[in-house]
Amino acid sequence: RWRSCGSGPAAARTSLGKEWSSMNQSSTVSTGRSTIRLNRIKTYFSKPHNVILLIMGIVLTVTTVAPIVAIVQDTFKIHAGTIDAHLTGQASGYTTVNYIDLFTSRMAKTNLWTPLLNTVLLAVGTCIVSILYGGLFAFLITRTDLAWRKYLSSIFIFPYIMPQWTLAVVWQNLFNSNAVTGTSNGLLAALFGINMPIWWCKGLFPSLMVLGLHYAPFAYILIGGIFRNMDANLEEAATILDTPKWKTMFRITLPMVKPAILSTILLVFGSAMGSYPVPHYLGLSTLSTKYVSMNSKYTGEASILAIIMMVFGVAIMLLNQLSLRSRKNYTTVTGKSGQISKITLGKYGKYIIAIILVIFTFFTSIFPIISFAFETFLPNPGDYSFLYTGDASNLTTKWWLTSENVTENGMYGQKGILYNETIWRAFKGTILVSVACALLAGTIGTMIGYAVSKNRRSRWANYVNSVAFLPYLMPSIAVGVAFFILFSTEKLNLFNTYTLLIIVGTVKYIPFASRSSLNSMLQLSGEIEEAAIIQDIPWIQRMTRIIIPIQKSSIISGFLLPFMTCLRELSLFMLLCVQGFILSTTLDYFDEMGLYAFSSGINLILIITILICNTLVNKITGASLDKGIGG
Repeated sequence: RWRSCGSGPAAARTSLGKEWSSMNQSSTVSTGRSTIRLNRIKTYFSKPHNVILLIMGIVLTVTTVAPIVAIVQDTFKIHAGTIDAHLTGQASGYTTVNYIDLFTSRMAKTNLWTPLLNTVLLAVGTCIVSILYGGLFAFLITRTDLAWRKYLSSIFIFPYIMPQWTLAVVWQNLFNSNAVTGTSNGLLAALFGINMPIWWCKGLFPSLMVLGLHYAPFAYILIGGIFRNMDANLEEAATILDTPKWKTMFRITLPMVKPAILSTILLVFGSAMGSYPVPHYLGLSTLSTKYVSMNSKYTGEASILAIIMMVFGVAIMLLNQLSLRSRKNYTTVTGKSGQISKITLGKYGKYIIAIILVIFTFFTSIFPIISFAFETFLPNPGDYSFLYTGDASNLTTKWWLTSENVTENGMYGQKGILYNETIWRAFKGTILVSVACALLAGTIGTMIGYAVSKNRRSRWANYVNSVAFLPYLMPSIAVGVAFFILFSTEKLNLFNTYTLLIIVGTVKYIPFASRSSLNSMLQLSGEIEEAAIIQDIPWIQRMTRIIIPIQKSSIISGFLLPFMTCLRELSLFMLLCVQGFILSTTLDYFDEMGLYAFSSGINLILIITILICNTLVNKITGASLDKGIGG
């Protein structure tokens, strides 16, 4: 009966065996899955670029997000002894009174709306000036038979290499007058008795002109590169089809240049929005200058201004990405490949235009050096009245050679520039910070570029690449504010230390190196490293003996750009240290004291240092900002 109904001891043993077998199978499957996961993790981390991506992603997220969180928190925080403490009647805690007071009080127009409007107008105007001037210059250098192109291309880069405030001071020295600005007479007023109107000397117009000239090399490099490498088929096809020149320009040439124009806007808008020195010197109230003036008594409200600057930086990046989602492609229906035919300016035209550009670039590139040197020998810097009288006997060397503390003659107890310990200590600090930032930002940026190029289709790689570039899009003063708030607490106080300056500089300048490295790594065939892997060569040796030597020039550029930029940075560092730490903040200190000869001398030292470093790098490595465009 047991056999017939399929029950009994034998059947029970069979069912138990099946259950035991299925349990063994499930445990084997789970063990197998965990082994597979473990093997996948081991395989993932066996590739150096994956390890780099993971570490850099975490580090960059902390260094980028933590300061932003700190500054957002600061907008709600009650600060003892400030307006929010007065309005709430509390010495600590959190409140929304900062937002209410900033946006709705009777001071809202002065503290927010007017500076905000000026900042947007300044950023937009700077973009327009830089694109028109830099783009026209790029067109003349690359697409015409203009004379002296090599010289003009090289000299055109100078305004960007120099400190941002250089042209602002030169503008003052040229156009200020006692009758209009209430200051000493500049060159035009002293020599020719010409008094320029106040809107020309101070405010929005001179600020956007100066910043536009400063950032025009961006447009020149980006647009010039496209003009020089443009496919000759496109315009030849239009010429064969008897298309008018103006139509070819607006329907073919300009759409091809559109990505470069958008990239220029992306780079210039955020930089102009966070500029402090130029509006400060030229008397324009912007979000950055208003932040500095409000920070002591309106601390929470000042932090809101910094948040607004950050929002604009991120917004312009998102707009740029949306505009580049659909790119136009062109296919020629006739024409043959050949060299782009250059436009003929005429037998005399190419020299007349070249002479005009030589004169203009003289005032933006060479005259500032002469001007600053001259200022340090004037008894009253900025006053050129002696040129009108022809009496040069009052020129003095006291600003350079006074070796003792002097309280009279306008020295305010300072020694001359050559003997001034504060200036030379700041010079050493500037070199230290610049070298450290260049080494760290260059190394980290190179690693990011390498790792992203190896994993370019990965979402995590794209995230790391975006986070690495984000600090560049944020205005410099806003980044400085964020790190000032984060590292000025009782638990984590790094204020007025070189460590803080190096951290901030590294985070801000990583985009230079990461983009330069990424572009060069994408040009490198993966087969080169694969051949080394097959021969079991370690990763360190692959990088130092194969990859870095091949892409040496691009990688060196990734180290040089942070170094050159850090030498002349003020907006980023001005809140993080006092005078005597680095030259740019020391210059600002002497300006506030009224020792304009000292600030001119520091300007001269900075410009000469930057130009010497730039020249040495060009000679040793062959790297140059305008290389490949015509320089």
